[in-house]
Amino acid sequence: MRLLLDESLPRRLRTHFASHDVSTVGDMGWLGVKNGELLRLAGLNFDAFITPDRNLRYQQNLSTLPVSVVVVVAPSNELAALLPLVPAIERVLDSLQPRGLIEVGG
Repeated sequence: MRLLLDESLPRRLRTHFASHDVSTVGDMGWLGVKNGELLRLAGLNFDAFITPDRNLRYQQNLSTLPVSVVVVVAPSNELAALLPLVPAIERVLDSLQPRGLIEVGG
């Protein structure tokens, strides 16, 4: 599965999804791109977008999402806070509906 990590997540998180092809927003040259355009671009190249942005569900029309979205809910965006959620994210990715949004953690 091709995954895109949001720019606010640590780059090192990508190495913890070994069975997936993972890129970051920075890798793609999309730093600073607004959510609507970022989701459109992600939909052209990726199966899922992983973000800590809990407001995304209120800012975007979920019925027209161009890519599946996993919202990571953790105490912080530091790697140590995110690592315990990796197994749950992996499980969600296995059953993620196309163009759906799901929260993990919290």
